[in-house]
Amino acid sequence: MALCDYDVRDGVALLTLNNPPVNAYSYEMFRDLDEAVLKARFDPAVHVLVLTGKGEKFFCAGADIEMLKRADPTYKYYFCLHANETLMRLEQTPKLVIAAINGHCVGGGLEVALAADIRIARAEAGQIGLPEVKLGVLPGTGGTQRLGRLVGKSKAMELIVEAKTLTVAEAKEWGVVNKVFEKDAFLEKVLEYARSFCPPGKAAKAVGNVKRALQSGLEMSFGEGLALERELQAELFASDDAKEGLAAFVEKRNPVFKAR
Repeated sequence: MALCDYDVRDGVALLTLNNPPVNAYSYEMFRDLDEAVLKARFDPAVHVLVLTGKGEKFFCAGADIEMLKRADPTYKYYFCLHANETLMRLEQTPKLVIAAINGHCVGGGLEVALAADIRIARAEAGQIGLPEVKLGVLPGTGGTQRLGRLVGKSKAMELIVEAKTLTVAEAKEWGVVNKVFEKDAFLEKVLEYARSFCPPGKAAKAVGNVKRALQSGLEMSFGEGLALERELQAELFASDDAKEGLAAFVEKRNPVFKAR
């Protein structure tokens, strides 16, 4: 049984972490997630990825504790290395990634969600946080780095060293999640939002290049970031979608984009 289900719906790839009851992750789950991300990355019919958890109680509760209890330190090190590679692939794929946080999202589960571009949580879904210090360890799957870049060093320090767990409303206030959707038909609402970034209504190639400019550019010097932005803009100016967008603007009509 796959630990990450894969389904394509109207231009959106739905990736579902599937390891009941808490969707805890393991080496095998990251391998399946890695495969799903690659499949979506190279599928021209996919323009947006949505990542969620199976069921209604947990997005992901982090690493499988029983696996970590059995594993020796060397295995744990290489497990974190492999997990980081998978999340970096998710983060660097030139397609928008949305985390649909449908339940508790703690520890490594939040580290997975932090690799998404936009995080949408279900109202009153549960706890969100990085409480690893309670176990005598730190968030070792990119949590310190991604949270620090997202909310700033001081806020990230407070959240992590105090092992704070936030409600969904608090997570929105802290800037950990971008949006909160109501409980009813939560996933369908997220998928509808995801489809708003797909053609023909939205230039998905431009959205992807915005992601590349922000994701890579913010890790560069300002001058290097500007150079990357110019390169990505030149690529877009040569695209069919840019020609269509400009023509539609002049002709005062809605553009019909094709992601080309």
